[in-house]
Amino acid sequence: MPLIGRDDEIASIRSFFEGAGVRGGALLVVGEAGVGKSAVLDEFAAGEAGRGTRVLRAAGVQFEAEVGYSALNQLLFPLGEEMAALTDTHRTALRCALGFEVGPAPDRLVVSNAALLWLRAVAAETPLLIVIDDLHWVDRASAEVLGFVARRLVGSPIVFLAACRSADRGFFQDSGLAEAVLPPLPAQAARTLVDRHFPELSPAVRHRLLAEATGNPLALLELPSALDGDQRTDFTTLPEVLPLSDRLQVLFTSRVRGLPERCRLMMLLGALGGSVEVARLRTAGGETCDLDDLAPAEDARLVQVSGTRLGFRHPLIGAAVVEASAERERRWAHRALAGVVATPERRVWHLAESSVGVDADIAAQLDETAQALLRQGDALGAVAALTRAAELSPDPADRGRRLAEAAYVGADAGGELATASRLLGDARRSGSLPTHSLPGAAAAAHLLINSDGDVTTAHRLLAGAVEAGDHGFDADDAVLVEALLNLLLISWYVGTQQAWEIFHRLVGRLKPEPPPLLRVNATVFSDPARATDEDVAELDAVIDTVGGDEDPTRLIRIGTAAVFADRLPRLREAERHLAQSRHAGKGPARRHLGALMHLGIDGFQSGRWDEAWQFADEGLAVCTEHGLRFFHWYFHWVQALVAAGRGEVEAARQLTGEMTRWAIAHQAAGITYFAWQARALSDIGAGEYDDAYHHATQVSPPGELARYRPTALWAAPDLVEAALFTGRRAEASAHAAALREARLGKLSPRLRLVTAAATALTADDDTARERFEAALSGPALDRWPFDLARVRLAYGERLRRLRSTSAAREQLTIAHDTLAALGAVPWRDRAANELRATGLTRQSAPDAKSPLTPQEREIAELAGAGLTNKQIGQKLFISHRTVGDHLYKIFPKLGITSRAALRDALTAYDDRDRSDKPVM
Repeated sequence: MPLIGRDDEIASIRSFFEGAGVRGGALLVVGEAGVGKSAVLDEFAAGEAGRGTRVLRAAGVQFEAEVGYSALNQLLFPLGEEMAALTDTHRTALRCALGFEVGPAPDRLVVSNAALLWLRAVAAETPLLIVIDDLHWVDRASAEVLGFVARRLVGSPIVFLAACRSADRGFFQDSGLAEAVLPPLPAQAARTLVDRHFPELSPAVRHRLLAEATGNPLALLELPSALDGDQRTDFTTLPEVLPLSDRLQVLFTSRVRGLPERCRLMMLLGALGGSVEVARLRTAGGETCDLDDLAPAEDARLVQVSGTRLGFRHPLIGAAVVEASAERERRWAHRALAGVVATPERRVWHLAESSVGVDADIAAQLDETAQALLRQGDALGAVAALTRAAELSPDPADRGRRLAEAAYVGADAGGELATASRLLGDARRSGSLPTHSLPGAAAAAHLLINSDGDVTTAHRLLAGAVEAGDHGFDADDAVLVEALLNLLLISWYVGTQQAWEIFHRLVGRLKPEPPPLLRVNATVFSDPARATDEDVAELDAVIDTVGGDEDPTRLIRIGTAAVFADRLPRLREAERHLAQSRHAGKGPARRHLGALMHLGIDGFQSGRWDEAWQFADEGLAVCTEHGLRFFHWYFHWVQALVAAGRGEVEAARQLTGEMTRWAIAHQAAGITYFAWQARALSDIGAGEYDDAYHHATQVSPPGELARYRPTALWAAPDLVEAALFTGRRAEASAHAAALREARLGKLSPRLRLVTAAATALTADDDTARERFEAALSGPALDRWPFDLARVRLAYGERLRRLRSTSAAREQLTIAHDTLAALGAVPWRDRAANELRATGLTRQSAPDAKSPLTPQEREIAELAGAGLTNKQIGQKLFISHRTVGDHLYKIFPKLGITSRAALRDALTAYDDRDRSDKPVM
């Protein structure tokens, strides 16, 4: 099995020995204990042996460090006693040194020369690799001989590779050998190593282990082995400092136990205090211990005081300090730290850890801390705080409530289903959880939909709890509002009018009125076709409140309300930031999924299809990692849209088929509407208009926008087009009329375009041109390149049939170029066929890496400044059609599909151009 994460290091070692143009040489690999030095030496040696090199090995042994020439004996013993190439003097000296015969102590220089000569003689027949591990434990006599040999190998067929700890070079301190520092494993390699050996770890437990091991392979493999079964799957059962395995205790705890008590206590404050400044640690130590007491630990190279921080030289030393301490010492340290830490959250944690038995005051403070952590996006921290608060709660009712809240946060935001299930079970077994607990019902609903349960049962469970709850439908009750927001999503999944009516009835009972975020979701999200101008204005007002460091839960709830009103571009940067924070190990998993879903939809609609697919891929990986099986459909849908747009019919069918099967099995009719909408788009691209009509009318019947089916707005253009291509003009006209009656333009310019285009498509020849021009006159349409290009294509097709060849060419050319840049193959080919029918052949788009010509650059700058093709043509004394031809070439070179992206693309192009130029 190949060594994980060390390809670069192995290649670097090989390059060191081969790249200098001379044979031979010596290299010392240095790194902290457990970083994988031995594994790297083994991997390199195996590779060299496979290439025909003879390998001689030795390793320093701690208990043989006082035995002269013991390491040299290990190294040379496999060569046997034959030393024919040596003189009698050299042979006798070396044999005595190695213990092969008895005699007076040989001169060290004679032994060194003898060893070098013997090794050269052996290497004359076969190239030789000398591998010395744990060099820091090699005895002095062997170290001097090996150092002598290593410095004299250049030009010989001998390579010397050794390894030792960074903080302890043994007798090689002044060896003069070249050194290569072996760093900790990169994050992805560390995760791969843990996943390969411990696949059962829950995501939160794995994240904790990865954080504490800091890429040290020994820690990555040994820390999980010290955990019991519950600790591997439920992060709330982990202690504040992870326990050490027996092997790690031998390596590290033994080094700590021998230190003076005051030194250990000062180290204990540092280990439990984390990032607490040394000045505060000194205050915490009081009369018990002081920073000066750390001297023995500093001498032993266990700790270092640098600036304002106390640091441990190895990631496991802090854990060893805690392991070596008594419980009373840990309680003392936590009490002392509680008096000096700067933040209220850390203070209450230390108070909780120092307490014995229940404590209502600390439990209440932990409860407040959990809410603060949740607002900051630390869902797992909130779960841990609520769980500890429950343990400290003297009142059984408070204990049950806090456990249920912890279960809900773990399931809804944290994505830790195993932990949520255990906590909910504990809450129920406490005997104090109300029958209609809202957090308990919400947690149960989330667990149900991600197991083999159905969403209809989840809806009934949560709606029943809201109906029967003892809250008086107070709109200021945050727990009630949170439950209703969850019920909104589950109603969406169920997808029936009955489920939605139950939701709206419950929301309508809130007094004095629903809060704004719930209200805009209940109107603009659930049934956007019937949202009022006031509803849309309220949504915009809510979006205006989004700050730079928004509460992740609130941000995703706002994004949900924004989806069908095409407001996701306004939240793009905030949701990108949320998605990226998860990459850094921050941010709740379920909110990460919400951000990825919104970014995927936004990517598809704005023409960034590769990006949309990547967001969907990432979302699927997060779902798999956390066992969130239900939410796979989010990302299958985004990928089905992209596949449909690209003309990948089979992929679109497989993805929508998977969505439909899952929806049927879990009684989630709402999901089928998304599947049918994507399938209808794919059918249009494939020219299968009867199938497209069938699937589009499954979303909403012709002539109406079905209530509580927001995807009906997105399926509408496909329904109208499919109806016209299959001779159903009356149905197409009725649906266009339904779009006009809904006044969809109030929601967004894109939906205004869709409505106006449907009207133009169903208009008679006398008015069609006027209708299409009206459709294309809307504001900011470049933000939706696929929708806009489809309208231009339809307009061009109509113009050609009206024998307006010149005008048809203009629309078809623009449509073709945009569709080609998008990769919308079926529509691009359709536009190309129409152009050929006008007598014009369109060339393929240029490669994205092609440079801009000077004239293209000038045109791009003018277009980016807002000038129309006609204005640019007048300025440069060329026709507007020539400008269009140039823009057709410019867009793919810059990797964009619309004029709106020109300015940013030109900046990126300049940066790329500068990076490609050689540095003189």
